[in-house]
Amino acid sequence: MSGHSQRKLNRIKSYWLSQEPPVLSQKIYKSGKYFVFDGTYFHKDGCLAVFMNAVSGKPIYTEYITRENYDSVMPLVRHLHTAGMNPVAFTTDGHPRVIQALKELWPSLVIQRCLFHIQNQGLMWLRSYPKSQAGKELRVLCATIARIRTLQDMNIFKAAYDNWHCRYKAFVLSLPRDAVSQDLRRAMSLINHALPDMFHFIFNKNIVSTTNILEGFFSQLKHQYRNHRGLSERHKISYLKWYCYFKLVKK
Repeated sequence: MSGHSQRKLNRIKSYWLSQEPPVLSQKIYKSGKYFVFDGTYFHKDGCLAVFMNAVSGKPIYTEYITRENYDSVMPLVRHLHTAGMNPVAFTTDGHPRVIQALKELWPSLVIQRCLFHIQNQGLMWLRSYPKSQAGKELRVLCATIARIRTLQDMNIFKAAYDNWHCRYKAFVLSLPRDAVSQDLRRAMSLINHALPDMFHFIFNKNIVSTTNILEGFFSQLKHQYRNHRGLSERHKISYLKWYCYFKLVKK
């Protein structure tokens, strides 16, 4: 490409990146009932928060925020609530402040915890080679979480975990407060808190069990974004919004 053509292309790109994507019809927000929420960070200087329709796989609302926390997410949730969104269920990575924001606006909302996040976090805390028998057995259980698909799978897991918890709870709570013991305690607490919201997807097939659909979307987005490195912060945010908009309107 000649220098003149490249400069012309840069001017066109700069023009479009100075514009906001069109305002979406409220029908987009009202039509869906099952959603996935997650955020992805860009060089620790901000987070792209995305609300995706779990059935269509399309990003219906995106915003660039400072952090994935209550103060940043609540205005987005309030905007969607005002626009007419009335969801049945959200699948999330389990961030407690995000869940708090969602439940404040929709108290009857079903929260499905992402099974992959639970599994990966549990395995990370339990480490590759746990020293205690309790840690070894819990690690084996954790490694099965993302493979749960059916009511039978759920019952087998719950029975096995109840058995483990009954045998080892007192032992885990009695351990000294060193890093390894604390992490075993964290893994147990993680499953205890997640259990009530781990298996909604088994009883409602429109609910997805993981945020993988969004993780794949983020992977594609970051791959495309690498081709446009060097954008200013304002143009970067605009590029991300336009990318999501075109993914939404694409037939």
